[in-house]
Amino acid sequence: MYTQCPECLTIYKISPQVLAHGRGSVACGHCTAVFDALRTLTGHQPHEATEQLAVQSASAELPLLSTPILRPQMQGDLLGDDASVMALAPRAVPAPEFARARKIAPGSRTWPWLTAIAALVTLLLAQIAYAERHELLRSASVRPWLERVCAGLGCTLPLAHDTEALSLLSRDVRQHPSVPNALIISAMLRNDARVTQAFPVVEITLADVDERRIAMRRFVPTEYVGDTRTIAGGLPPGATTALVFEVADPGKNAVAFEFKFL
Repeated sequence: MYTQCPECLTIYKISPQVLAHGRGSVACGHCTAVFDALRTLTGHQPHEATEQLAVQSASAELPLLSTPILRPQMQGDLLGDDASVMALAPRAVPAPEFARARKIAPGSRTWPWLTAIAALVTLLLAQIAYAERHELLRSASVRPWLERVCAGLGCTLPLAHDTEALSLLSRDVRQHPSVPNALIISAMLRNDARVTQAFPVVEITLADVDERRIAMRRFVPTEYVGDTRTIAGGLPPGATTALVFEVADPGKNAVAFEFKFL
């Protein structure tokens, strides 16, 4: 078969395989133009005097092929309809090794993640509890639970410490009856918290009439509470206790004194 380039009019010999490969479209080897080889396709070899091949006219109706020369027999023609269906049905092609989904045993990969998450959550809760330990120990609703947990673990919770919940009911200062140049400072302390509190550190400041500090001293619980078991048990909710302090007399200029709980 033969076809002609419409640009440079070069006539080429072309085989059915080339036509099928390009779906009818080819490129001219002389001018590189791309054209439809089917438009001028002819089965007769052109004469040397031929300048232009005839253009095939397109028809609105599809041509009907009516002269068969061969019809290959399919397997279904020999074995019946069922065999034909089996022969025409596409066979499942196994996926390549890298694309095959590997079966993972249930729980074989998840338990390390679950263990790590549980450990992180426990650590986070422990950090929050440590940061808010004073509030938790002061809470009347949370502390009983903490005491039960601590009792099960064999530990002891520290006593709550909230100086804002301590009230000074009375205070007095007078000369020491038996020690010269000494003073006795007494006060009454009440625990207004709903939980037992530790005895505080008491700071006493003596000042003059101009509120200038003359003397200051801090007393730990063992210096104003004689019984160590009472100190260990703490001050129960609503309980009161008497505080007595013996201090050196700073002189006549000390006319005012102040209590502070630390």
